[in-house]
Amino acid sequence: MYKTVLREASAQIVEKNSRFIASVKPVETREEAEAFIEAVAKKNRTANHNVYAYVLRQDHFQKHSDDGEPGGTAGLPVLNVLLRQELTDAVVVVTRYFGGVLLGTGGLVRAYSAAAALGVEAAKPVVVRLFTKAKLRLGYERYGAVSAALAALGAVCEDTQFTDSVEISIRIAQEDFEPFCKKIADLTNGTVFPEKTGEEFLAQE
Repeated sequence: MYKTVLREASAQIVEKNSRFIASVKPVETREEAEAFIEAVAKKNRTANHNVYAYVLRQDHFQKHSDDGEPGGTAGLPVLNVLLRQELTDAVVVVTRYFGGVLLGTGGLVRAYSAAAALGVEAAKPVVVRLFTKAKLRLGYERYGAVSAALAALGAVCEDTQFTDSVEISIRIAQEDFEPFCKKIADLTNGTVFPEKTGEEFLAQE
């Protein structure tokens, strides 16, 4: 289980005539993150700064850049927004169009932090959980009791096939799979055992 952002989004604030635009995107690799940073910088080539930070599950990697702002006033505050919310597989670029008024060290930290936080909020933080996919094969005499119990046991029915027997395809949170198997076995007097068919990560808002 981990937290990331659901979608690409942007948000902006204005601080003493300087415009700070936060662009946020879910990513999984350094290449995806760097490509997004490059695309935002290209789109905002007349901006004074394109500050960024990203965090990845892959190799527990994180990176940030002040892009010409005083050290520690821009990239690190943006990175800290991601870390405080325990977000990963996400990149944030905060573009600054200078408004002619110096903000000072504290002002820069607050502005970059605020813009990044608004961008992350717009991108909708979500929890991503690992789900187990499985199939249950059973006779028609067991179908009513088993199908009625699925939701109560935390399983989601994805498909049901009716032939000479019934085959139910389900998904369930990985940590709930073993208890689910035991309860199904108990419910069917040991005649039905879910067969694991795969795994997938799914976001939950």
